[in-house]
Amino acid sequence: MIRESNESDRRLLTFPAVHPCEGISLPTLFTSLFTISSRICSFKSKVFSSNKKNARKAIRMIEVLQIFLEEILDQRWGVPDSVILSLSELHLTFQKLQFLLEDCTREGSRLYMLMESNRVATHFQVLSRSVVTALDVFPFSSTEISEEVKEQVELILKQARVGDFEVELEDKRAMMGVLSILNQFENTIIPSESNLRWILDHIGVRRWSECNKEIKFLDAEVGYERMKEDKGKLAVLSSLMWFMCYCRCVVIEVVDNGEDYPKSDCGKEREILNWCFNPGDFLCPISLEVMNDPVTIETGHTYDRSSILKWFGSGSLICPKTGKSLSSIELLPNLVLRRLIHRYCSKNGIPMADIGRRTRDRDNKATSQPGSFAAQEAMKMLASFLCGKLHNEAEVERNRAAYEIRVLAKRNIFNRSCFVESGTIPYLLRWLSSRNPTTQENAIAALLNLSKHPKSRSIMVQNGGLELIVSVCKKGMKLESRDHAAATLYYLASDEENRRLIGEEPEAIPSLINLLKDGSDRGKKNGLVAIFGLLFHPENHKRVLEAKAIPLLVSILKTCQREELVTDSLAVLATLAEKSAGAMAILQNGALHPTIEILNSSSTSRVGKEQCASLLLSLSVNGGANVVALLVKIPSLMGSLYSLLSEGTSRASKKASALIRVLHDFCERRPSGFKTPVLPQEQFVHVW
Repeated sequence: MIRESNESDRRLLTFPAVHPCEGISLPTLFTSLFTISSRICSFKSKVFSSNKKNARKAIRMIEVLQIFLEEILDQRWGVPDSVILSLSELHLTFQKLQFLLEDCTREGSRLYMLMESNRVATHFQVLSRSVVTALDVFPFSSTEISEEVKEQVELILKQARVGDFEVELEDKRAMMGVLSILNQFENTIIPSESNLRWILDHIGVRRWSECNKEIKFLDAEVGYERMKEDKGKLAVLSSLMWFMCYCRCVVIEVVDNGEDYPKSDCGKEREILNWCFNPGDFLCPISLEVMNDPVTIETGHTYDRSSILKWFGSGSLICPKTGKSLSSIELLPNLVLRRLIHRYCSKNGIPMADIGRRTRDRDNKATSQPGSFAAQEAMKMLASFLCGKLHNEAEVERNRAAYEIRVLAKRNIFNRSCFVESGTIPYLLRWLSSRNPTTQENAIAALLNLSKHPKSRSIMVQNGGLELIVSVCKKGMKLESRDHAAATLYYLASDEENRRLIGEEPEAIPSLINLLKDGSDRGKKNGLVAIFGLLFHPENHKRVLEAKAIPLLVSILKTCQREELVTDSLAVLATLAEKSAGAMAILQNGALHPTIEILNSSSTSRVGKEQCASLLLSLSVNGGANVVALLVKIPSLMGSLYSLLSEGTSRASKKASALIRVLHDFCERRPSGFKTPVLPQEQFVHVW
């Protein structure tokens, strides 16, 4: 009769109730009404942060009506049409009231529901009158209910007709307090901490984790309104979100064990996540890129929003996967999959900004500025506040400030810009030398997120950051700190001059190589991409070879089950193979046959196959004729290369085409009866 509530649904004050089906039996309708009324009455024990009196009044009304339903549930009497009509309308109203109460008690939405108090009170009023309307046609004279119950019902209905559901005075005061503080933000006035604390107390938010849930809820709503391009609602929600961000940093004194706080078992959580989900499921079937905004269409298949919109825009009103014609092009956000994708990227050290240029450009545009002037000024004030904490306070305060910067700098470009401008980087670099493992981790994680801002990289280098970051990468007190340091070096290496400077740091490349051997999967990933970035500077090729990277890279090809690590290792090897010294070292370490096996595997991704083709081409060009002679003797290779011509990426197709030409040219030049020499094992490659 009524769908189960789902906390993950994005349903706020919309109440998608449905009428009972036609021809429903009276006992079934009564049973469903009684079930819903019981659910409504169960809200009596829950906490309402606002509209408390209105909610209690509505629940009391349903409690009386539930007694009425209990008395008539087992009665045998004729069923006039007015009874079915009355109970059907009552059923619809009960559903809406249940949804309203769910919204009022929804976790993380307390500030939002406070600011919607006028609208919520109106909903209570309308639903109360709807109950009266539904029972106006009920034939009470045809039922055998007790006079006491009948009197209670009549009294409740009379009160509902004349009663008002108004916003409580304390709720009004809290709403005005929030608006006043937002106005202070706009005028760059620092709000009173006592006023902030009173508002948090009013809505029952007293812990860091509770405050963070409010921020996450509002952030999700901001994203939803941004997709709808409702600028007015977006500005309001952005302001409220930054109100809570400011409160979290300034008012809340202790970071409790919220889900965003670093945990010692994060590696185990990451491992579970990796085993449970196939990253291939995160690719859009149209663009073959990781989906940043997955949406589901009528057929139940999921695509990235921008890709499917382009598909529809071209006039193709069919499902790309099934070819089925669509009667509707409504897009439903797949929030569960979106969270899984973001969590997977986060746990594996894959910056969401690196999952595709198309996605990156759109996200940068969306987050380059906050949604309102109040949000903008609140963030600037918060950056200054946290910078002061880094400079002046005790160890516990410095650690807390570094953690908040870490969390906020991860969010978007504007936040990073504010922290860079406020001067936080020199202080964060200073605390990399802290003997407190948590402080060091939070400082390097904050620097990692800030390093995504172009201006921050030069500031880090100018303040002696390279040596400090390399030191953490080599001997950080926590494995997570070493992982973050490697990722920071990756972003620093995006600037050409920094590639040279990092390469000249004696311990930089060896530290990254050590991560490939002893680091976590995330550390290996960060080490690989950092090494790949450094190889754009020619002098670093020799340094990577001297650090004995190739045996570790080849070992990953042979033994690692993580596809992204194998793909990244192939990319590094392909770059090293562009020079003869690198190609010879790769052959000597037996990389040729594992590469061909990966290329021939049906489970290898298109990007992985592209890197295989690139590596094989470089080895063929720089490894000598003996390599080509060995490749032409492998029957399965040519089929895989021809498959890449039609099924691979554009770059893979070019690499495969070039390699095919090399193999054909070799065969054409080979004289009749010529026997291809076997590649000397001791000089070039170990043959399995």
